[in-house]
Amino acid sequence: MKPIWDKGQPVNDLIQKYTVGLDREMDMFLARYDVMGSLAHITMLESIGLLEKDELKALSAELKNLLDVIEEGNFVIEDGVEDVHSQVELMLTRKLGDMGKKIHSGRSRNDQVLVDLKLFTRDKLRGIVNAVKALFDILIKQSNRYKDVLLPGYTHLQIAMPSSFGLWFGAYAEALADDMLFLRAAFDQSNRNPLGSAAGYGNSFPLNRQMTTDLLGFESMNYNVVYAQMTRGKLERNVAYAMASVAATLSRLAFDACMYNSQNFGFIRLPDDCTTGSSIMPHKKNPDVFELTRAKCNRLQALPQEITLMTNNLPSGYFRDMQLVKEVFIPAFDMLEECITMVAYMLEHITVKEDILSDSKYDAIFSVEEVIRLALEEGVPFREAYKQVGASIENGTFVPNKQINHTHQGSIGNLCNDMIVAKMDQIISAFPFNEIDTAISSLTSK
Repeated sequence: MKPIWDKGQPVNDLIQKYTVGLDREMDMFLARYDVMGSLAHITMLESIGLLEKDELKALSAELKNLLDVIEEGNFVIEDGVEDVHSQVELMLTRKLGDMGKKIHSGRSRNDQVLVDLKLFTRDKLRGIVNAVKALFDILIKQSNRYKDVLLPGYTHLQIAMPSSFGLWFGAYAEALADDMLFLRAAFDQSNRNPLGSAAGYGNSFPLNRQMTTDLLGFESMNYNVVYAQMTRGKLERNVAYAMASVAATLSRLAFDACMYNSQNFGFIRLPDDCTTGSSIMPHKKNPDVFELTRAKCNRLQALPQEITLMTNNLPSGYFRDMQLVKEVFIPAFDMLEECITMVAYMLEHITVKEDILSDSKYDAIFSVEEVIRLALEEGVPFREAYKQVGASIENGTFVPNKQINHTHQGSIGNLCNDMIVAKMDQIISAFPFNEIDTAISSLTSK
């Protein structure tokens, strides 16, 4: 089949194969959103007199049927068809004749793919937000459950001061709350409508861009048509940074879990169904899930740089370089969501050891407690108390007092989990999911 831009000249098959690349495979992820964008666009075209009412009715009905085909998993981009936009238009034309060709009025494939990507990203970010919130809830639950179970705290991988499982679980919960701020900013960028910018310079059709913005549930539009095209690449990079922030939290947690699960530490035990064995060592229970999570999350942290290197130093306007971004950007959402889901399962079923600090090898971890006791109860200057306790440790006379009395905000005895939950709830409440659902339901309902 001839490409949509065919001008009657022969097309070099090798060149076409090279330039199309994996675009057709990636466009399968965008099919649903391409149809939604087309529904909004033709509704607007009818409002400005570029479609008749009966044409809008017929085109809308076929596009909604196409949505069903996509949801049922029966949509394909046929051999020889260049991309999802061409496939949708082809299917409409087969059903409705030349009427199907009218859906492209006032659009370019540039703003089509941009609106598809923004709708896709907006949807996928919602999935990430929900997954992060589910993991957050598990971390808070485990933090509260094990708030009184002490755990060695480390600096430089040397035992340092008493910590607790309440602090450990809660620390990663608060980290996710901060990560959610990045997801919120990324969502805001994806929630702006580029439709109507065409190839980046607008066009002479009297388009009503506010109408398509409202129909698709966007918060606002990318107003300047040149900048609308400049968001291609920038959107993906900034969203990738938000995803990388979550991935960094998961990667660090995964390292902790692998270390704490090892026999040398023995602080936690992972669920048996989440470990694997060895082909030669019958005793092995390997934390493969966390190891793979760590590797995948480190890979996700490289994504912003990968996108930057593809799109860096480009002038304004569209360039085909952007096509390759889809190949690394689109699959990243499922990878991250899968990592979050696996970590959530592992942490919900984890077993913790409840008497870790009773072992004498951790006695020195209570040295700071004794320094503080001397300063508070006996009035010994802190530096002098430090020297006294240090000397007792060196000469083997130090006797630890293992009663912990940390009461300030955010410490062992005052986790402030309620404040962390309130922070997360406040961030999530700002996502306009309900408004989007209302708009999309109205647009796509039969």
